[in-house]
Amino acid sequence: MHADITLSDDPVRLDRARIHGWLASSYWSPGIARALVDRAIDGSHCLGAYRNGTQVGFARMITDHATFAWLSDVWVDEAARGAGLARRMVQWFLDHPDFQGIRRIGLTTLDAHGVYAPLGFRSPRKPDRYMERLDPAFDTLLNGEETSPHD
Repeated sequence: MHADITLSDDPVRLDRARIHGWLASSYWSPGIARALVDRAIDGSHCLGAYRNGTQVGFARMITDHATFAWLSDVWVDEAARGAGLARRMVQWFLDHPDFQGIRRIGLTTLDAHGVYAPLGFRSPRKPDRYMERLDPAFDTLLNGEETSPHD
């Protein structure tokens, strides 16, 4: 399980250019502008995963530190996939003192339910209560797919 990979929330270590490349190639933020990625990083609690000083993973949590948090942009570099690193990064947030006692942690995913379900994430009991507002330009970019802009 990637014993050679270290996790750190030191913002100085984040390779923002690499993170931008990952997110710009994702299904949830295709072509996202670098400036927008920088704003998102600056407004979030971010985690990097590093192998020999090179960033191989990223995740971020957006929160009010009391009642709600949103897990977003979980990414593992292709060369580091398949050994549980995404789950390890999410567990890091769940174990972190800043996120203890938060009533609700949310996320959206198209294809990684198997990463999140073992950590206690599930579909909402009352999905008819969930709503979102997408920027019309972003919604058009995604060709009408029902996806959150910060999956």
